Amino acid sequence: MNIGLKDKYKNEMVEKLNAYLSNVQIMYMNVRGYHWNVVGKQFFALHAKFEDVYNSLNEMADEIAERILMLDGKPLHSFSEYIKVSSIKERLNVSSAEDTIKALLEDTAKLLEAEREILALASDNDDDGTASLMSGFIGEQEKMVWMFNALLK
Repeated sequence: MNIGLKDKYKNEMVEKLNAYLSNVQIMYMNVRGYHWNVVGKQFFALHAKFEDVYNSLNEMADEIAERILMLDGKPLHSFSEYIKVSSIKERLNVSSAEDTIKALLEDTAKLLEAEREILALASDNDDDGTASLMSGFIGEQEKMVWMFNALLK
């Protein structure tokens, strides 16, 4: 497929997007765990919100995998691969409202860092498709950070 981008760049971007996909997939499972296990006075609000977050992460994963394919790459698709590549680690037995929110915010900070790095690389290489994708994700993640930080005050 020729979308007008250089092969060397596409290979580099596929590697970065696969690392990002791995982060998104590990975070997805973490948030599923928060959804299932959260306890406390904020249970109802957080249970519903975590479902929104993991559904959004699931959609993001699909969009990232499709972008990797557009760049002539192959998306990673196993948790053993994700665990090797991801900078976000599995979180086990996190259940208090405050702990789930703090963990979510820590992992979201890692997503934002990766998104900005990918956006910069894409912009430097006239890859408007990847840049647009990352720009949209950044806006969504920043809003989520703002909303969850409000819960901690």
